[in-house]
Amino acid sequence: MHEPLSRIADTPQGPLGRALVWGASLSLAFIALWQALYSAGVIASGFESWRPVLYAFLLWTVAIGVAQVLMRGERGKHALFVLPAVAFTVAMVIFPTFFGLYLAFTNWNLSSAAGPQFNGLDNLRSLFADAYFWNALLNMVYYVLFVLVQYTIAFGLALLLNADIKARKFFRVAFLLPFMLSPVAVSWMIGKSLMEYRFGPAATLARHLGWDNPAFFTTPWIARLSIVAMDAWVWIPFIMILLLAGLQAMPKEITEAAKVDGASPWQSFWQITFPLMLPVSVTAIVLKVIFQLKLADIVINVTSGGPGGATDTVSSFIFREYRDRSNVGYGTMLAEFYLVIIIIFVTLLLKFASRFMQRTT
Repeated sequence: MHEPLSRIADTPQGPLGRALVWGASLSLAFIALWQALYSAGVIASGFESWRPVLYAFLLWTVAIGVAQVLMRGERGKHALFVLPAVAFTVAMVIFPTFFGLYLAFTNWNLSSAAGPQFNGLDNLRSLFADAYFWNALLNMVYYVLFVLVQYTIAFGLALLLNADIKARKFFRVAFLLPFMLSPVAVSWMIGKSLMEYRFGPAATLARHLGWDNPAFFTTPWIARLSIVAMDAWVWIPFIMILLLAGLQAMPKEITEAAKVDGASPWQSFWQITFPLMLPVSVTAIVLKVIFQLKLADIVINVTSGGPGGATDTVSSFIFREYRDRSNVGYGTMLAEFYLVIIIIFVTLLLKFASRFMQRTT
């Protein structure tokens, strides 16, 4: 039998392992902070590159593995199999996040040879005074709200493909084709070709229907709807396939019993199908909202945020800050600030979805 954790923690090697963890962690934090302050010009001495921080991180990883064995014995050896994944997460997720936080408080323009220079809260002040950023953030509210429209259309398609219709397998594959394409390809195929205002088929059809100047990307609200339409064409199949899987997993006996009891199709859907599909629906909506918050590629390729920022998203705005202005410091501050907003919003969304599920099920 395995020893209780309380007894393992009291072994003679336990204090040594804990001391090793604290020592390695504090050493890594000290070296990283020292190098960050030196790179920002706050202190006069430091390393020429960030290579010593990498060495300190590797030693920290080894120290954590040794400390696990010292503190937990056999269980610590089992934990060593998880250590590579932990080290990868720290190196590829946590460290870049903190490094980005450091860059957010610097003035670093790639066109300048001076490199990153610490500028305190200047980037944050510029952010709060940046009307284009807040306009892009407001656009994200519109784009996220349109997820409900995509969900409604996807639910209707899922119900249709779940019914006993002819060529059902063919339509299932056909409706999935847009999701197999890259959004960049969709933006060029539809936004730059199909909706081209001079010779595009959509513009030609609009002229025949009486629209004198069918420019889909010159009027703000039409341009925004056009972006939403292209995004929906790509992502509705994703929501549809999730809902279709949920419909196929539902027990058919329930809907058949409702028919026997005389329930109409609308009553059967609203009182049986829709409540039973709530877990799948909430999952699909939350996933699509997360994807929607990252919307950028279609906007970048079709409108570059125009006209006048009407179609801009936060991600496309940050991209242009990097590409066009080479402003790494301010662009990173925008990205870090947006990350905080996303974390808060998604956390509240998940809590609301959980409470909604508890009330309705």
